[in-house]
Amino acid sequence: MLAEQGDHAAAAELMGQALELAPDWAAGWDLAGSYHEKAGNLSAAIAAWRHLEALDDDGVFGARLKLAAHDAGPAGEGTAVGYVEALFDQYAPQFEAALVGKLGYRVPDMLDALVDEEMARLGIAHFQRALDLGCGTGLMGERLRKKVGYLEGIDISAAMIAETARKGIYDSLQKAELVAALNARRADADLMTAADVLIYCGALQPVLAALVPALKAGGLVAFSLEAHDGAEEVFLRPSLRYAHGVEATRNALVVAGLEVLRFETAVLRFDRGAPITGILVVARKPVVELTAANDEAEGGDVAA
Repeated sequence: MLAEQGDHAAAAELMGQALELAPDWAAGWDLAGSYHEKAGNLSAAIAAWRHLEALDDDGVFGARLKLAAHDAGPAGEGTAVGYVEALFDQYAPQFEAALVGKLGYRVPDMLDALVDEEMARLGIAHFQRALDLGCGTGLMGERLRKKVGYLEGIDISAAMIAETARKGIYDSLQKAELVAALNARRADADLMTAADVLIYCGALQPVLAALVPALKAGGLVAFSLEAHDGAEEVFLRPSLRYAHGVEATRNALVVAGLEVLRFETAVLRFDRGAPITGILVVARKPVVELTAANDEAEGGDVAA
């Protein structure tokens, strides 16, 4: 009640009294950190999150990320699986109402429009198999369905999978962590999408290193990122989402061996009334098999 009334200092003090009685209450340390942060007492918030980190073996409260976002510890390069899974399991029932209705979320529409434009330009009439990474409640899948023969969805959250299963959009759904799921695949998808998914993954290179081999030669990938203009490749925002550098993202795509077809900045949504600028990417895996076959043929002619 104190926190709801805006008296976060008093809420933090009361939570401190509770934690004296229940010192191993992880959720209590999480709340205490949040109240201290909102009250402007960052040192006390960091102390609370350090207690939380020691208690939360599975990382569902995201203590490591909260410390990293305030320069009190390393963020790591990969997805904080426990935190992201717990976040979206809790968020699933109100996900669409909050994201689309309140935050002006437009990423699926914008990515879908870019994919349509590239399909027209490249003469692609239809995709055989598409993989929607971080499919959530199916906002991206709804837009892909009409141009895909077989549509798969992957998400880390069982609650999100349950929500989208009710819609009957996907031909198959899998609960899995993104990189692990990609590493288990062969090159069988000619389209992959990731709408506001890689903002929880940190460094791009491990994701792209898993994604490219799972994509057919000539296949497309379309994804969004939150953006920043600094020299850093990536940094963790107080929102606990990663922002990627514009030039660093271009370089990561080139290093991964992808041909960049579209690379645009746009307002993705609003957060606390402020616009969130991001990057929209459509890239293609080169048709390396044909090139390799041609090189081999030319080498054979020379030898003959």
